[in-house]
Amino acid sequence: MKRYLIFGAVGPPVGGFLMLFATSMASGYWTDTSWSEISKFLGAFVTTLPYSYLFGIVPMLMLGAIDDILYHVRRVSPVVRTLIVAAIGFATSSLLYGSRGPDTGVMQFLLYGLVGMVPATLSSWLGYRYADAPQQPVHST
Repeated sequence: MKRYLIFGAVGPPVGGFLMLFATSMASGYWTDTSWSEISKFLGAFVTTLPYSYLFGIVPMLMLGAIDDILYHVRRVSPVVRTLIVAAIGFATSSLLYGSRGPDTGVMQFLLYGLVGMVPATLSSWLGYRYADAPQQPVHST
């Protein structure tokens, strides 16, 4: 249960921040950066945080379920599990968001892929760190 709480609590704000960053980067917002623009960006992040939870909670819980399923496979190590969940997060978010808008290309594909990969990786690592019970070694008889 802790794993799902970690994925549900950590994933949406991190993904929402990265989504806002990716859309602002794709629109050219960061060409002339000043402190006032950074404060506007952070203000927009705080304003859109409830929407990040609204639209991000279900995908992150689905990634948490995949992480939980992989946790119960004994031969999958925590590093491999984190990499699998990160790859699934990258693929789903880049396919969902990467081809939207007038500008499509490698930069958008990578930026929107990071929107799913970073929170999935962070949540899976935190799940390994704080939610996994220590596994008993398997003895063959």
